[in-house]
Parts: sequence; structure tokens; C-alpha cells
Amino acid sequence: MASDTHADMKINPPRAAQLVQNLKKVTARIEEANSNGRKIRLVAVSKLKPANDILALHNSPLSPAHFGENYAQELQEKASILPRTIKWHFIGALQTNKCRPLSEHVPNLWCVESVDTIKKADQLEKGRYILCEREHEYAEIPMKVFVQINTSGEAEKSGVEPGDEATKLCRHIKENCPHLELQGIMTIGAIARSKAATKETENEDFIRLKEVREKIADNLGIDPRGLELSMGMSGDFESAVRCGSDEVRVGTGIFGERPPKKDAKVKEDAEEGDD
Repeated sequence: MASDTHADMKINPPRAAQLVQNLKKVTARIEEANSNGRKIRLVAVSKLKPANDILALHNSPLSPAHFGENYAQELQEKASILPRTIKWHFIGALQTNKCRPLSEHVPNLWCVESVDTIKKADQLEKGRYILCEREHEYAEIPMKVFVQINTSGEAEKSGVEPGDEATKLCRHIKENCPHLELQGIMTIGAIARSKAATKETENEDFIRLKEVREKIADNLGIDPRGLELSMGMSGDFESAVRCGSDEVRVGTGIFGERPPKKDAKVKEDAEEGDD
């Protein structure tokens, strides 16, 4: 259960103002790249940043709702002290044994974006089922998931291979996980391809993800528009938007450089107005 810890959480006004300005700049860049006026979801990736930063943005006049985390324990800790009006996205590599606790204990976990095995989907389903049995107000609200696709073929990257395995996983979620909703497919492209992309040339990984969506939708007999594309981060989100992404995940562009993991704090105790 979420506590009221956020009620007395200290907010640094200069820091809050800077975060709002950063968010405005990112939003403006998305709008400029979005030539056809599509609705683009911006996920503010807050990993290794304190809950104070998230609350400052969430309570600002811009009131963003979607925040992303890469570490399961960090997300659970932050969710326990922040408002349930936040819509959490888990976007990092997720171990199978962390799936069930995550979906069981975070009611406002809006989406897990890194599902790449049937076992992970099944564990997320079990956790969400338990949560819905415990908190009935969530019983009719399935948790959304993206299937992560390894479009670059890099061995170190997570994600299911494009092709039959991707279709099989998507079909399993739709047919066997009633407490999950297949929102779409996600990729984290190769850094070199991101840097090579320009306004005139599209990122190869983004092109590949669009092709994978078409194939999955055809195999499942659904409209491709029913599967969102989540692609694009701080270094390449404009290219992703131009290529048709429905969602971008931006961290450093909003929150600034991250501290080393060992130095990160879930909550800061800075006095109001301190620098």
C-alpha cells in the first residue's frame, strides 16, 4: 500500500523549476518532430533519481503521469512513497523471479516494457491476479505490457528475436494472460545506429520494429495500429518520433546526468530552498 510519505517530502524550488523547463524543452522537440500531430506518450525515466524529483514534476502545472524505472526494487520503493496517480513503467531488464513481486505489490504499475519470455509474462500475470484479488478496485484494470524485440541482433541486448518467437509470445499474452494487456512492442536500438540517423535517414532498428509489428499483427489477425511502438530515448527520440513511435523514454534529457548507482538515493532530505 502507498503511504502518505509524499505529503511531507521536501521539494527544492530551483530544482523543480529546472525540471519543468527541461520537460518543456523535450516536449517541444517531440512536437517539432511529430509532423502529423500523432499522440505521443512521453515516459520520464527517473532511474537513480530521488522521489523528490518525481514528485516535483508530477505536482507541477505540467503534471506528467508516466515515469519509468530500470530496477525493480527501486521502483517498488518509490511507488510506496509517491502518489498512486503516477503511472509507473518498468523499462529495464527484468529477471523472471522479480516479475511476480513487482506486479503483485505495485497497483499503479501501468506497464512493463521488457517482457521477452513466456515465463516472465506468466509470472507477471500471477502477480497481477493476486493484486486484483487483494485490491478489488484494480480488478478491471489489466496491466499493460510491451514485448521487447532485439532488433539489432546484439548478443548483450535483451529481447526476443524477431520472427516466430515474437509472435508466439504476443499470442500467449493475448490468449493466456487475462490480467495483462498487450500494449505493443519495444526496442532499444544499437547506439551506432542511433548516432548515424539524421532527419533524412531513419534508424535501422526503428524500421525493423515497424516491420516486426506488421508481421505480428498479420499473424494474430489484428490491426497493426492496435500494437504501439515504444522506441527512442534521450539520444534518439526525435528520430523515433519521425519513424512513427507512439512512445519515447527520456531520462537524462529531463533529469540530467545520473549518479553512480551506489550513490543514488530513493528520497532526499534536502531542506526546501537548498541548492
